[in-house]
Amino acid sequence: MARVVAVVGASRDRRKFGNKAVRAFLHQGYDVIPINPEGEAIEGLVTYASVLDVPRPIAMATVYVQPAVGVRLMAEIADKGIEEVWLNPGADEPAVVARARALGLDPTLDCSIVGIGESPASYS
Repeated sequence: MARVVAVVGASRDRRKFGNKAVRAFLHQGYDVIPINPEGEAIEGLVTYASVLDVPRPIAMATVYVQPAVGVRLMAEIADKGIEEVWLNPGADEPAVVARARALGLDPTLDCSIVGIGESPASYS
């Protein structure tokens, strides 16, 4: 069974990293769950407004949101019991990192697309 990853801040705009991540994780064989409050399908996948709305466990969250939003979303990620959290460039501000750690999360501060062996440039 494929690992389940939530792309928090997934986007329908194929130029944005929140969309490139959806495609990269799919390419690597992950079970991808786009998270976007607008709730419209992204890359043909059912999209949820929050990780808390997903009716099954999530192994990993990769975050592509503005820091002010990220600070708030860390509680949802912790409440869902997601153990592996990636804060991508731009989402890795000190306040987000501090909030994640205060909630018992140990975020990875790096590009998750590169982390799974892909290049963001491949998804232009």
